[in-house]
Amino acid sequence: MIPFILQYRYSPYSDFLGSKWKLLIMRNLLVRPWRFNELKNSLEGISQKVLTDSLRSMEEDGIITRTVYPEVPPRVEYALSGLGESMRPIISSMESWGKDYKKTLE
Repeated sequence: MIPFILQYRYSPYSDFLGSKWKLLIMRNLLVRPWRFNELKNSLEGISQKVLTDSLRSMEEDGIITRTVYPEVPPRVEYALSGLGESMRPIISSMESWGKDYKKTLE
């Protein structure tokens, strides 16, 4: 039997894992909901366009939710959806691996 990862030319996670910004956005959202400018200020080097495109893509993919509060000025928060939360153990494993890998470089 051919493993799932080898069955398809396109894997459902390749776009996500191929984007450094999406992983960094995900890292932040694992902690708490964030507003747009909070995310932009915490992600050094990201442009407004790239952040906007990444958030829209993640929302379309069902990874995050976007909540608009009826206030003046409008307040928008981004948070992990249930699907995004289901990635917590995967991201945690990647974090553990990264810590171990970093130790091998020291």
